[in-house]
Order: sequence, then C-alpha cells, then structure tokens
Amino acid sequence: MTARRIVVGYDHSPDAKAAAQWALDEAARTGAAVEFLYAYEWPTWLPATSTIPAPSVWPDGETDRAIKGALHEAVAAAKQTHPSVHTHIAIVSNSAALELIGRSADAGLIVLGCRGHSAVTGLLGSVSVAVSAHAECPVIVVRGTPAADAPIVVGVDDSASAQLALGFAVEQAVARNVDLRVIRAWAPVTGLWEETPLVTRAVTADERRPFDELVAGWREKYPQLNVSTDAVVEHPAAALVEASKSAQLLVVGTRGRGATLGMLLGSVSQHLLRHSACTVAVVHGK
Repeated sequence: MTARRIVVGYDHSPDAKAAAQWALDEAARTGAAVEFLYAYEWPTWLPATSTIPAPSVWPDGETDRAIKGALHEAVAAAKQTHPSVHTHIAIVSNSAALELIGRSADAGLIVLGCRGHSAVTGLLGSVSVAVSAHAECPVIVVRGTPAADAPIVVGVDDSASAQLALGFAVEQAVARNVDLRVIRAWAPVTGLWEETPLVTRAVTADERRPFDELVAGWREKYPQLNVSTDAVVEHPAAALVEASKSAQLLVVGTRGRGATLGMLLGSVSQHLLRHSACTVAVVHGK
C-alpha cells in the first residue's frame, strides 16, 4: 500500500476516536500522514415555520473554538501515542460526505467511525454509506474491538472489484502478520426452483475452480501467508457477518460510483457496514 495520507472524519465522538486510533496504527505501519477532518454542516436557513427573512446560520465563536480545541487535542494525543506519525487538521464548511469523497481522490484511505454527532457533522451511517459508495480510495468504517491477532476476512465473487478487495486484504494480512480467510458465497436458489432436483446445496468443483485459481495466485506470491478458503451456498451478507465475529477486518469490493450519493453501494456492502462485528474495508479501483 502507498503511504499517501489517511483522512479521518473526526467529530470528537467515541466512534471518531476509535477511527482515529485505527488510522494512527495504520499510519505507523505505512509511514502515511493522518489528517483529522471536521466538516461543518450547519443549516443555511431557519425552520420553515419562520416568516421573517434571516441570514444563514453559522457556528458562533465559542463553537468554533471548541471544535478547534477538540482537533488540537486529538493531534496532541496522537503525538503521545504515535510520535512517528505526522498529523494535521482541516476544518471545512461543506457536506461531510461530499468533502470526504472529494479528498479521496488523492488520499490513501478514508477512515470513519460507524456513528457520530449528526447534529454537527452528520458522520452517521448515511455518510458512511455515501462515502463508501463514491470514494476513489478504500474506505474503512471502524466497528467493534477485535483481537489484534484475529484474521483478516475478505469476501470475493467474479467481479473485478472483488479481486481488488482480495489484493487489499492480502496486503493487510501480510502487514499485520495474521491469517487470511477468503470466502466465496453463492446465494441459495429460492422460489419455484428451490425444491427441484436441479438445485444443489453444495458448491461443485467446476463452480469453485476459478475461485481456487484466484487464491492460488496470491498463495504463490506470498508463501509465508496462511490462507484458508471457504466456498459455501449461503447468502453472502449472512456468511460475511458470521465470519466478522472472529475477524479484525472484513474486506469487500464495490462496483463503482454513480450520480446519487448513498444509493449505489451494493446491498451486501450496506448490510455489512451496519451489522459487521468488526471493522469493514470497502475497496475501490481508481
């Protein structure tokens, strides 16, 4: 992985602090700088019940000082815990999702908590979904407190994005010196065909051959990496959520970006962002 900067969506909430910790740990491994980003999302008009024209509403000086103080506090804490990591802050007046997506074009990673103070920055699940769907770099949504020696889990299918996700997962497993578990899940047949003799509940050798060949290439490239594989007939979301319970990082791909923020992330990825027991990485291609 390149050492381009890691951008953390930061609002001083406990989940943002967990995201900052993840980002700092990653930066210490890779040599990347960490940017703590705070996005103002204040209303630009008064409630609809008001009949009196009024100027835009912006944070007052006390709020502004409090935000700057929280960011400087985060930087000071980072210098104590991760002295080798270069950090800086950024405060912008913009949609949190739009700002993070824009910064993803020249970032190595975007790191978010799974929730935040929505009244100020909107760093909630909706922002995580939007950024994960449209960013140009991998997006990390920090969840849970897994053990440092837990494996990396990656879900793959036949898509190009899944191969990128597998590459990212391999890099993470090698860097952390932990096992890698690769899961390929075929959704079970439902409806009229479910009870016919044509339906099998096991993966055939022909079905899993491309999967085995894909993993074999990575095993050859990294012989020191312990890789296990699972090919199952189960809904991918269910299989990956179950696997997340014993993982430290769950990696998935996404099939690109579209015009409507937050609407084009795959249903599996959206489910994982909300239900995974561990941190989720959504991987994009440039």
